[in-house]
Amino acid sequence: MADPTRTSKDRDDVKAEKAARIPQSSLDDYVNNLSPEHKMLVALKVQLYGGSWEPMLDDLRNRLTGQPYIFKLANRIQDDIERIEQMQRFEAERGVDLADHVELP
Repeated sequence: MADPTRTSKDRDDVKAEKAARIPQSSLDDYVNNLSPEHKMLVALKVQLYGGSWEPMLDDLRNRLTGQPYIFKLANRIQDDIERIEQMQRFEAERGVDLADHVELP
């Protein structure tokens, strides 16, 4: 859980520290091996959700349960949820934002 006493700058500093410890080749390998579906989700995260995974996950889960949602993603909602959660873990573990490394349309 995030520390509510930390400022955005503090969180950015922690991300930068984590990113500095990760070999760039590891990040590059990860990004280069993302599927087109993964890259589309990164682009949607930036373009529709202000760079945050949580509202996107909420939308997808709401769609699955028949609740109101913001946008439609074909019939692969569960697959997209799994992709997002996997990329979210990668970002958290390494203190990076994939949108800074994936070429967005």
